[in-house]
Amino acid sequence: MKRQDFFVILFIFLLFLPFFLSTSAYQFYLDFNKEHGMVMSFLKFAILAMLGELLGLRLKTGRYYHPRFGILPRAIVWGFLGLTIKLAFIVFTKGTLGFLVYMGITDAPAAFAGNFSLERLFIAFCISAFMNSIYAPVMMMFHRITDTHIMNHGGSLVALIKPIKVGKILAGINWEAQWSFVFARTIPFFWIPMHTITFLLPESFQVLFAALLGIALGVILGIATRSEKLV
Repeated sequence: MKRQDFFVILFIFLLFLPFFLSTSAYQFYLDFNKEHGMVMSFLKFAILAMLGELLGLRLKTGRYYHPRFGILPRAIVWGFLGLTIKLAFIVFTKGTLGFLVYMGITDAPAAFAGNFSLERLFIAFCISAFMNSIYAPVMMMFHRITDTHIMNHGGSLVALIKPIKVGKILAGINWEAQWSFVFARTIPFFWIPMHTITFLLPESFQVLFAALLGIALGVILGIATRSEKLV
C-alpha cells in the first residue's frame, strides 16, 4: 500500500468517525437529513460518489490525481445526480407500491411499512428492479457523457457552462464494455440486489447507503474504462 492509499483510508476514517463518537453529531445528521433531504443528497453524492471516482482513477492509472480529471466539476455533477437519485427513490417507491396495489396486492403499502417479512423483501426487490431497469441506465449514461465532457475541457469548471457535444461523445464510447459489463452484468447482479437492501433500510439511511454504493460505481466505471486513456 502506497502513502497516497494510507491518506485516502485516513480521510474515510475521519469522515465517519464523528458519527460513532458523538451522539449529538449523529442526531444532527438525522435531523438535518429529515428537514433538508435534497441538500443532504447533494452533499452525500458529491463527496462519497466522487470518492468512488477517485478510487476508479486509482485503479485505472495507479494514482488519485490527473490534471484533466476535474475533481471539483465532477463532484458538482455527482451532487446533481444525487438530487435525481433522491427523486428516483421517491418516485419509484410510491409508483411501485401503487402498481402492486393495482395488480391486486392491496396490502403492499402496509407490508412495506411494517417489519421485515418475505412480502416486504419482495416489494423492496420490485422497487429496486424497476428503478435500476428504467432510471439507472439513463443516469449512468449521463454520468459517462459528463465525465468525458469534463475531461475534454481539461478538468476545468468551465466545462459546467460549455455545451455538451453529446453525439460526438456517444460515438466515442466503448459500447461493448458499456453494455456487456456496466449494463448487462452490474445492473442485475449488483445494483438490483444492493438496492433491494437499500429499500429495506430506514428512509433516513437509504440515500446515504446509495451514496456509499456510489463508491462502488466509481470502481465499476474505472474497470469498464480501464483500456481508455485520459487525454
